[in-house]
Amino acid sequence: MYWSLPSVYGGAPKPMRAHTSIVVGDLMYVFGGMDSKACLSSLYILELDTFTWSKPKMYGDIPPPCRAHSAVVHEQVIYIFGGGDGPKYHDHFYALDTVTMTWHQPVTKGLRPSARRAHVAVVWNDIMCIFGGGDGIQALSDLYALNLKTFTWNLLKTTGPQPNPRGYHSGTLVGNKLIVFGGSDGHECFGDVHVLDLETQHWHPVHIDPHVPRLSHASVCVGSYLFVFGGHDGSQYCTDLLLLNLVTMAWEVRKVYGKGPSFRGYHSMILYDSRLFLFGGYDGKKFFNELYILELSSCAYLPQITNFSIET
Repeated sequence: MYWSLPSVYGGAPKPMRAHTSIVVGDLMYVFGGMDSKACLSSLYILELDTFTWSKPKMYGDIPPPCRAHSAVVHEQVIYIFGGGDGPKYHDHFYALDTVTMTWHQPVTKGLRPSARRAHVAVVWNDIMCIFGGGDGIQALSDLYALNLKTFTWNLLKTTGPQPNPRGYHSGTLVGNKLIVFGGSDGHECFGDVHVLDLETQHWHPVHIDPHVPRLSHASVCVGSYLFVFGGHDGSQYCTDLLLLNLVTMAWEVRKVYGKGPSFRGYHSMILYDSRLFLFGGYDGKKFFNELYILELSSCAYLPQITNFSIET
């Protein structure tokens, strides 16, 4: 595996943190976040094959500036939920049609989640699931589901040992499982791993040694591994790349070549064409807007990648 800092073209976004990055086809859409002065409502697009940035013209009802929101994609539509701007916490729900570049606010039914930020969201079987976050008063541990066909919200009643309330954790979809790692309740930085079976709605805690506390990190599933980069360990920002083997449920360390990203958290990371693209972040003093690429090579793709299951 090899880190590189490629030359980019076009007008790159400002240095930022707590934005979202979503892949649609061969494009990465970067929305919101904040720079050193204010929250943002800008949208940038990166052509992942040519490393070219552009800032498209948007139409419709554009979301207000926000950070630490969630973003998912379903059938070429990007859905944004929550986030905040300074002391404001949002419960808004926006949709961007990536074909027409038009924003709108879908009309939903049922009880939507309370205003929050620093939560996670995934899409599974036409359903957007939202877990955790914080509302400015307390950390949350509730789980909501929005049917993206009927646009009906439901508060899910799960079984099993539920994770402690938290925000700035990661939530990664692996098959029919949601893998929740790390985060913080505002007092403690967590290093625990919890697996939610989305079919049975049952939580399974995973006991892993060593304990790796981390918040504001980025997490991506690559085959049967969870790739975790950076974040904050409760004392300082980190620059390590961790691999969680989802078959053995053990942390692994691999040799990585090249000069990787510096210490940071609140960045984004996506997988495209056997490469991880990392953008932005913050190290406590400086905001970033470099684009780093991690070439994954054959060592990231073991035989178990094509046929594995998460034992709970």
